[in-house]
Amino acid sequence: MTLLDKLQAHRGGLLQLKPPLYWYGRGGWDNNPGRVCLLLDATCPTRAPTATASTASAAARRVTAGDPAAASASAGTPTAAFLLIDGQPHWVWIAEEDVELLVNDPPAN
Repeated sequence: MTLLDKLQAHRGGLLQLKPPLYWYGRGGWDNNPGRVCLLLDATCPTRAPTATASTASAAARRVTAGDPAAASASAGTPTAAFLLIDGQPHWVWIAEEDVELLVNDPPAN
């Protein structure tokens, strides 16, 4: 199961962004690792709208995506996630190692 599949299956759930985000319009890092966000949607890189932020590993993968040798050395491709961050929705580039899905499993009977 790809990161995109996992995110789409958990729409409406919570995820934790392990690293801080780089905000393009603000021109810097937010220094807020461990942020918990509401996952609104996710899409593949070729269909993603303009993102407003990125994690470092996702940004590096997007840069090397045009280079087949670099892309094959990379462990996966970045995914655009639509996240509710501080009360505002944002498209954010993330990579699999950047996130942890916070899932409440139903209790076993």
